[in-house]
Amino acid sequence: MVTDAVHSRESEVALSKADYLGFLIPSAVGAGLMLVPFRFGDTFNIGLGIIADLLRARVGSILPGLATLVIVLSAVGTIAMVVIRRRLDTETLANPILGMFQVGPTVLVVRVVGAVIASMVLFQWGPVWLISDTTGRVILNDLIPVIMVIFVVAPLLLPLVTDFGLMELFGTLCQRIFRPLFTMPGRSSIDAIASWMGSAPVGVLITAQQYELGFYTEREAATIATTFSVVSVAFAFVIIDFVGLSEFFVPYYGAIVLSGTVAAIVMPRIPPLSRKRDVYYAQAGKQITEALPPGRNLWSWGFELAARRARRAPTVLALLRRATFNIYDIWFALLPLIMSIGVTALVLSEYTSIFNWLAVPLVPFLTILGIPEASAAAPALLVGFADQFLPVVLGQEIESEHTRFVIAGAAVTQLVYMSELGALILKSKIPVNVGELFTIFLLRTVITVPVIAGIAALIF
Repeated sequence: MVTDAVHSRESEVALSKADYLGFLIPSAVGAGLMLVPFRFGDTFNIGLGIIADLLRARVGSILPGLATLVIVLSAVGTIAMVVIRRRLDTETLANPILGMFQVGPTVLVVRVVGAVIASMVLFQWGPVWLISDTTGRVILNDLIPVIMVIFVVAPLLLPLVTDFGLMELFGTLCQRIFRPLFTMPGRSSIDAIASWMGSAPVGVLITAQQYELGFYTEREAATIATTFSVVSVAFAFVIIDFVGLSEFFVPYYGAIVLSGTVAAIVMPRIPPLSRKRDVYYAQAGKQITEALPPGRNLWSWGFELAARRARRAPTVLALLRRATFNIYDIWFALLPLIMSIGVTALVLSEYTSIFNWLAVPLVPFLTILGIPEASAAAPALLVGFADQFLPVVLGQEIESEHTRFVIAGAAVTQLVYMSELGALILKSKIPVNVGELFTIFLLRTVITVPVIAGIAALIF
């Protein structure tokens, strides 16, 4: 554990030019690949996204089969661990590789169900409602390949952003804004930028790692994961284009930024997030201090902290080992969860009326806001908890441009969706459960939709 005493002794050691270069070079490369968008072909993207897209173009055809194999092996390994666990000694059980398969009965069921569903979808055997293009196949053929590729590339690039001082610099520079405005440490600005420029899952991965390393408290990690993990600019354009309103992208994204900022100010101050404990992950302890020494300005202190962080950065071999384990962890633990939860959510959306029933209380709320076709819009807003793309799928048939604009905005600002982001949060050590995720989803809907609706009223 890194204590304040250790930091005090370290601060007495003079920094060299090599220490500053050790911060500047990896951080510049990391920022260039993960935080800065640039034009590539006909679109704007970040380096991580471009590498992931190129990799998926090369191996995309084998990914559904590979994903099914991983999900099946995850289930088999978990069942095997149940059978042989009593025969293993304590030292063997402590192995992190085997620890992946030491789970409770709920996760065991989820993995087995995920393996069965993935196999049925891959071989197209079973009921249509389970293996169709709108349920099982969209998860196995479209969503999971994207996640697999992103989480091969991201763990290899993330250390350039998290382990060589960039978060210390941003944390110092942004603390006077983020702490009073959002009740969050300044380093959470990196999570938001990584999500905004790259993808929300990458932001959650950064948050989970920072929590486990002792840089966020339980409250901060839960808040950042569910409040700052915004979708990328590129995905926002896909959403507005899907509902036929791409010419309104600028006011649309302005509505997203404004409503998202309002939600980021409000959400940490109300339950359930406000009730989370301000304690650090027990295995790491507190690893952060935001106190500015007397006589120092933010820039000089931020650069010094960054250089000192770079000095104690892990070796390349250690970083590669950690990245390899993260890839293994995400593939074997997250993919079965996405397969089970994602397909179940899509089946309920496509083949039952449950979201229509649950959305009834939203109709008066939308009517008061002056949103046309409120009865049709309500289920589209609620179904976003299952998957982020579903609201615009249901909303594309609505005639009112005003209403489609609001639905497209809500699809982005609701943030919490179980087919991917929610599953990733539940799989992490961040202390949030399904009930709290649904509550956060509803609260974000209630907070952001009035703002988006107000902007829509000025346009249409």
